[in-house]
Amino acid sequence: MTSSELWTRATAERYDTEDAEMFSAAVLGPTLDFLAELAGDGRALEFAIGTGRVGVPLRERGVPVVGIELSEHMAAVLRRKVDEDTLPVTIGDMATTVVPGGFALVYLVYNTITNLLTQDEQVECFRNAARHLEPGGRFVIELGVPPLRLLPPGQVAVPFDVSERHLGFDTFDLVEQVLVSHHFTLEDGRYRRDASRHRYAWPAELDLMARLAGLEPERRVADWDGTPFTQDSTKHISVWRKPTTAACAE
Repeated sequence: MTSSELWTRATAERYDTEDAEMFSAAVLGPTLDFLAELAGDGRALEFAIGTGRVGVPLRERGVPVVGIELSEHMAAVLRRKVDEDTLPVTIGDMATTVVPGGFALVYLVYNTITNLLTQDEQVECFRNAARHLEPGGRFVIELGVPPLRLLPPGQVAVPFDVSERHLGFDTFDLVEQVLVSHHFTLEDGRYRRDASRHRYAWPAELDLMARLAGLEPERRVADWDGTPFTQDSTKHISVWRKPTTAACAE
């Protein structure tokens, strides 16, 4: 098993509600359009499929989707939405778990590659994607750009949400390249505290991981709508392609 932190039953049960904005048509529409176009008539494999936020509606669009998910609790929530025959899910980690068949698309959304807490594991995730891709297939990652420019000298914390019911900030270990995401959520007059660890990575670092896996860079944009990626972009959608002739690294 990789070093990913497991989602608990309680976290899985409230995931869809607390991240309701990510389920909105404004967010999901462009995401599904982007992924469905890349999948074409082929199959798609979602690493860390979670509760099926993306995988379930992508399947409803006619794209055959298969999932890998580390947390049995998250997969159980997904299973209430769709049966195993319609959307198969294998319990396992995205760096080493192998499922049968080839895929036109492997995708990993919403910063989830950072759940792998070492560089070696992230490299293996790329290799696992390449292992599943058919020649000409694509690997897609959605990932935030580390906001280190917001850190003044001596400060290690960056707020990302200050609202009536939620306070969120990230703290950074610049040596280990690890951030801890802290959440304080107001419930019944009391704040619930949650925290999770992540290994952040830069776009150029991901390109090198892709190269080690035998994948070629194809496209990088700032969002699912295709906005150009610039030095001021806060996240990126990156696409790498498996060559049709040369064999990928195993």
